[in-house]
Amino acid sequence: MSNELLWYLSRATGIASIVLLTAVVVLGVVTAGRRDPRAERATVVMALHRWLSLGMLSFLLVHIGTAILETYVAIDVISLLVPFTSDYATVWVGLGTLAFDILLAIIATSMLRHRLPERVWRLVHWGAYAMWPLGLIHGIMLATSDQPLLAGRVTSSYADRDRRRAVLTEQWS
Repeated sequence: MSNELLWYLSRATGIASIVLLTAVVVLGVVTAGRRDPRAERATVVMALHRWLSLGMLSFLLVHIGTAILETYVAIDVISLLVPFTSDYATVWVGLGTLAFDILLAIIATSMLRHRLPERVWRLVHWGAYAMWPLGLIHGIMLATSDQPLLAGRVTSSYADRDRRRAVLTEQWS
């Protein structure tokens, strides 16, 4: 697989991960507020929450793997678990690592939920409220190779703008 393909795959799976994470957090909030968690609708929402969580995790693992494998920027394996150790964009990669560490704690406690006091599980699960903005900031600040996504979209210009306008004025049959 080419380095360029890995680079694009890393970015695409990162975007998919944050979109799915957003849906998972919203569904988690919806299920947390249920008065009767055994109701049929709550069961469907909880199942959707779990399936989307699994999908998000799948995309995230591909995102992390491709970010480490591609050589456009140097992100080593240790930066996967230890925040703020990357030589590349230390703070922004570190925020993503911190979000991943929180996710690992949420996964571990969810797998052990029936063996843990509910209070412990709930306390760790509240970490999702920190994980989401950390992942979002990580994504925004590393969205392009040379500038943050939002700033890049606002300030970018298109070299072929005149050509696009000329094509739009042509008659098409």
